[in-house]
Amino acid sequence: MNPLLLLCYFATWVAIPHLLLLKKRPTATLAWLWAILFVPFLGPLFYLLFGTDRLMRRRLKRRALFSSRPAGRAVPDGATDEATAALVGTIPARDRRFLQMLSRINQLPVSSVNELRILRDAEQFYPALEQRIREAKDHIHFEFYIWRNDETGTRFLRLLTEAARRGVTVRLLLDGVGSFGLWNRHFAGFRAAGGQLAWFQGLDPMRRRFVLNLRNHRKLQLIDGEFAYVGGMNIGREYEGLDPAYGHWRDVQAEVTGAIVPELQEVFADDWFFATRQKIVPPPAPPMRAVQPVHIILGGPDRPNEPVSKSLVSLLHEATLRVWIGTGYFVPDDVLLSALALAANRGVDVRLLVAVKNIPLGLVTVAHSYYDELLAAGVRIFEYAEGVNHAKIALADGQWGMVGSANCDYRSLRLNFELSLLFQSSQHNAVLTDIFEHDFAHCQEINAAKFARRPFRQKLAEAALRPLSPIL
Repeated sequence: MNPLLLLCYFATWVAIPHLLLLKKRPTATLAWLWAILFVPFLGPLFYLLFGTDRLMRRRLKRRALFSSRPAGRAVPDGATDEATAALVGTIPARDRRFLQMLSRINQLPVSSVNELRILRDAEQFYPALEQRIREAKDHIHFEFYIWRNDETGTRFLRLLTEAARRGVTVRLLLDGVGSFGLWNRHFAGFRAAGGQLAWFQGLDPMRRRFVLNLRNHRKLQLIDGEFAYVGGMNIGREYEGLDPAYGHWRDVQAEVTGAIVPELQEVFADDWFFATRQKIVPPPAPPMRAVQPVHIILGGPDRPNEPVSKSLVSLLHEATLRVWIGTGYFVPDDVLLSALALAANRGVDVRLLVAVKNIPLGLVTVAHSYYDELLAAGVRIFEYAEGVNHAKIALADGQWGMVGSANCDYRSLRLNFELSLLFQSSQHNAVLTDIFEHDFAHCQEINAAKFARRPFRQKLAEAALRPLSPIL
């Protein structure tokens, strides 16, 4: 027998029992079985790289050593501080119950902001971040999924190095998969100046790390415990629209101050501890003004209740007038798919803004497999192809808004470590509305009748790839 065929045979029958013993969701189990059985050699190989949950177990084990709010511990219906509690007490009862429900789903208290700014694209975000770096006096904590070794990455690294030289504590946490291709030597000057670098997770045989799954997709920047940034933006020239292969790059980041910042410090501290085993204990935060309620949506395989998915579904159930969602990838689970259709069926204006440029063809094909049932329910779907739309944003009715790192796909809903902020603010809901309306004008809206006439070969490809949705 051919040795390669023999290897494929044994790899298949080793992977299948391992998969079944993990007791994944039935849909995920069937998707992996499909891949293992019908894609010889590559199927089992991809399963070993992407299908295990070893990081989840390691993180839970290490997290128990240090966390001010361990996973699994229930959080009472409360707020981060007295000012926030007083603010929440003034909002309508329905909105208050919605925030309390999200608190239970995410196992985090309701928080608040003193100020919130929505920053469009790198042309607003990068200058704001550069200014905060130059003005930093005590510490800088940065967490990114992607950091490019290009002129943009070099510029920000130089600013961080200068901050470290003047005595600021600078910690930089990068994902080993998202920032693959960067090596420690690229940060030699930064480290020599006193800067601290850590890799969250990556392909590192020397450290017995072989898992490419379960990525840290969060984008979080904290300066002096006063300012925080959360959203979808990384560091690279493409985010500034300087890469012709991508063209214009649409993205959104939120700048916040107030009681939410110490909560976000805890998120960074937990991730830094996982990567380094070093504890960060920020000083107690002084009393702060509470102007707008805000809630952290913290997703990841170490979080119970699948908070990203349930928070989105809750937003769809809460809305009475409209829900608009912008996402880079659209590969929904059954729960989210049903919630979208049900909201549209009851008359809510449900719109999806989906990116298609520079998205892997397989993911676009899978996304199309969901369009028929959504269009039939009354959901409006807009495909953005003028440039890259990387923003992960949502709004509901006239007061709720969301900005973060999570896409509407299985990876963001269940596998990646994600971070989003949901806030109640008619002012910032209007800003998001303006962003959506601008982008809708640069989209191609999907026409149900025309879409139904797409070629048979396209429908067949959608049908063949859809069973793989849970593993894409």
